[in-house]
Amino acid sequence: MASIKPLSDRVLVRPDSAEEKTSSGIIIPDSAKEKPQRGTVVAVGDGRVEDGKKFDMSVKEGDKVLYGKYAGTEIEIDGEELMIMRENDILGILS
Repeated sequence: MASIKPLSDRVLVRPDSAEEKTSSGIIIPDSAKEKPQRGTVVAVGDGRVEDGKKFDMSVKEGDKVLYGKYAGTEIEIDGEELMIMRENDILGILS
């Protein structure tokens, strides 16, 4: 797999797969599936610099995160769909 190192305060996230069926067992067709809003952090940048002061990242590789519906940019690396977004697009870390 090709590797990518996010710059500044950007984060590379592997989205979770979309739900295949509802809790009652109804299969959801591809056209009706919603874009996932959670995923796993694959790589993080070094942090942002503001007014000469460095701020470290709050997330780390392996964290399960929740992000906004329209956050980030979808990219494809070696056939794998990933998202790259700014750290402030992440709403929270799931535990």
